[in-house]
Amino acid sequence: MTYENLDAKLVNALLDNGDASLRSLAEQLDVSVTTVSNHVSALEDEGVIRGYTPKIDYDQLGYDVTAVVQLKVEGSALPDVTERLREEKQMVSVYEVTGDYDVIAIGKFEDTDGMNTQIKRLLTDPEIKESNTSVVLNPVCENEQFELDIE
Repeated sequence: MTYENLDAKLVNALLDNGDASLRSLAEQLDVSVTTVSNHVSALEDEGVIRGYTPKIDYDQLGYDVTAVVQLKVEGSALPDVTERLREEKQMVSVYEVTGDYDVIAIGKFEDTDGMNTQIKRLLTDPEIKESNTSVVLNPVCENEQFELDIE
């Protein structure tokens, strides 16, 4: 195999199986283990690969309620609000966005009471002007990653 697109192929192989051994990656990509090791190290050093994380099924752990929370925030308070949301253990994603709202946060909760308690706490924050919460009925696709296009 030539090394053309090797990094993209390596990333795609890791997306498919994040705990694949260097040896299995080398066999799959038809290169040496040393080559795979060097490329993985370089991708980690460059920040392309930032870690290896298991895919968690929150429903199996008892977090059956997923909520999408949209917030309007006082302009200068945006960094403070997003940092506080980031520190909330049950918020799995926090985004600064354009449009009608300033922040979208995705939370996982054991039940609607827990969700309600957290959202009410958010609404007492004077820097949050408005909120809109949607409860997810059916997660069609969640935490999916996509393969890189290889030409």
